[in-house]
Amino acid sequence: MSTSILRQVSAVARNASRTRGFASSSASRKDFVQDLYVKELRAYKAPPAVKDAHVGAVKNFAAPTAPKAPTLPQDLAAELSAYESAEPSKVEAVQTKAGNAGSTGGADGFLQFLEADVPKAEEAHH
Repeated sequence: MSTSILRQVSAVARNASRTRGFASSSASRKDFVQDLYVKELRAYKAPPAVKDAHVGAVKNFAAPTAPKAPTLPQDLAAELSAYESAEPSKVEAVQTKAGNAGSTGGADGFLQFLEADVPKAEEAHH
């Protein structure tokens, strides 16, 4: 039975190739655009690079100067005493914050304003 099926399949294939123009090779149709493109690619020659083409695009390298070591002050005790006298104490900072509590300036004043109780308005008589 398998030989009869093979004979039928081969007969159908022969008839299809005769009536429909069945071609197994794709060489019969050429792609002219592709051929032209490949021909132009092969014929292209890149222009020669100019020797000084990089001059405008690249900066010349200059090594940075070496950093200098910091110098210690000659009279270190006098420098420290001047710093301590200029620095505000914590007591003054607390007093300035308490003085600004009544004002609405700054973030702390705004937050205190939001946390404050809302004064009750007198109810209007209807």
